[in-house]
Amino acid sequence: MARILILAPQTPVPPAALTGAVQGTTIRNYNLLAGLARRHTVDLVTFLAPGTGEDSVDLLRPVCREIVTLPQPVRTMADRARDTVLSGLPDMALRLYTPQMLDRLGALIRRVQPSHDVIQVEGIEMAPYMLALRGLVAPGDGAPRFIYDDHNAEYVLQQRAFLTDVRRPRRWVAAAYSLIQWQKLAAYERRVCRQADRVVAVSEADRDALLRLDPQLDVTVVPNGVDLEFYRPGITPPLADMPRDALVFTGKMDYRPNVDAVTWFADAVFPLIRELAPGVRFYIVGQQPHPRVTELGARQGIVVTGRVPDTRPYIAGAGVYVVPLRIGGGTRLKVLEAMAMGQAIVSTRLGCDGFPFVDGREVAYADEPRAFAERVAALLRDRSQAAALGRTARAFVEAHYGWDAIVPRLEALYS
Repeated sequence: MARILILAPQTPVPPAALTGAVQGTTIRNYNLLAGLARRHTVDLVTFLAPGTGEDSVDLLRPVCREIVTLPQPVRTMADRARDTVLSGLPDMALRLYTPQMLDRLGALIRRVQPSHDVIQVEGIEMAPYMLALRGLVAPGDGAPRFIYDDHNAEYVLQQRAFLTDVRRPRRWVAAAYSLIQWQKLAAYERRVCRQADRVVAVSEADRDALLRLDPQLDVTVVPNGVDLEFYRPGITPPLADMPRDALVFTGKMDYRPNVDAVTWFADAVFPLIRELAPGVRFYIVGQQPHPRVTELGARQGIVVTGRVPDTRPYIAGAGVYVVPLRIGGGTRLKVLEAMAMGQAIVSTRLGCDGFPFVDGREVAYADEPRAFAERVAALLRDRSQAAALGRTARAFVEAHYGWDAIVPRLEALYS
C-alpha cells in the first residue's frame, strides 16, 4: 500500500454528483482517486472553483485521508495580457499558482508521517507546485516519487488553435495568443516532464507528442475511462420533448475547443444537414456557454441549454451524437460517455484523436462540412445502422475503457 498525495486543479466529483457537462479533468481525477483509495492512502490538495462549496469536498472525505483546499485564484484579462507579453511562462503555469497554496502544501508534507511515497500532479496547471516541491523535498531513498499526469500535450493544443485561427482574419488576435502560448508551452512542458520521475499521457498520440519534446522522457499511457454503470444504455430515459432527429454535443461551453467546434458546426455543417433532414435540431449542452455559443441559440433549430442537472437524458435522446472538434488535444471523455450509452457518433478525426477506433465500426468520421452532414443524415435515415454503430461502440468501451482496468496501469508506476 502506497501513501499518495494528489494535486488536482479542480475538486474531483463523483459522476452521480455532477450537474451538467464539466471538464474531463474533473471526471478523470475523481475516478483515478477513488480507484487508488481502495488499496492506498490518499491525500488531496485542490482548488475550489467559483460556485463549488464544501459539500463537494464532503463527498471526497470517504476516500481521502486529508484534504487541503483553497478558492481558485482570480486572474483578470489584464493580468493575462500583461503576462503574455512580459512573462516567460505560459498562461497555464500562472493560472493556479499562489504562494498561499505552496505554504499549505509544504505544511501538509511536513505534517504527514510517515511521508508520502508518491506525489501525483494532475495536469499542467498544478505543475508549478511540483517544480517548487523538488526544492522542498530532500532527495534520498525516502524521497517521494513524482508522477506527472499530462492530461493533454498542451503545446499541441495551442499549435492546433493557432493553425486554425490564423486562416481567418477576424481571429488573428486569438491566433497571435496561441502562437505565443505554443512556444512557451513547448519549453515549459519539456521542463516539467524532465523534472518528473514518471510521466503519464492519456493516449499514444499524446505520448508521441511529448517524446517530440524530449525523446529521453519515460512516458506511460494511462487512458481516460468511463463509468460503465453510470453511462449505461437504457438507465436514463431521453428528455421528453426531444425530437427523433436530435443532434447532441456536450461539454464545458466556455472551453475554447468546444466553442470552436459548435460554432463551426452551426455555421458550416448544420445548414447542410437541415437540407437533408429538415426536422433536425442541434442541442449544445453544457455549463458557462461563451457569448459566441449563446448567440447560436437564436438560430432556428439550435438549442443552447447552459448548465443542466444531468447530461444523460440529452445523450440518450440523440439520434446522432456529434463531435465536430477541430482543435484540442488529449482524449475526450464525452466520446466515451456517448459510446458507453450506445449512441452513434459522427466525429472529425481530431475529435477522436488518441482512440484506436475504426471508421464505420465504432464511429463515423468526417472532416469536411458536406461529408459530415451526409454521414449524420445517413444515420438519421437508417436507424438500424445507427443502432449497430452504438452497440459496437458500447462493446468497445466495455472491453477497454472501464476505470477498473485503467487504475492498475497507474499503480504499476508506483513501485
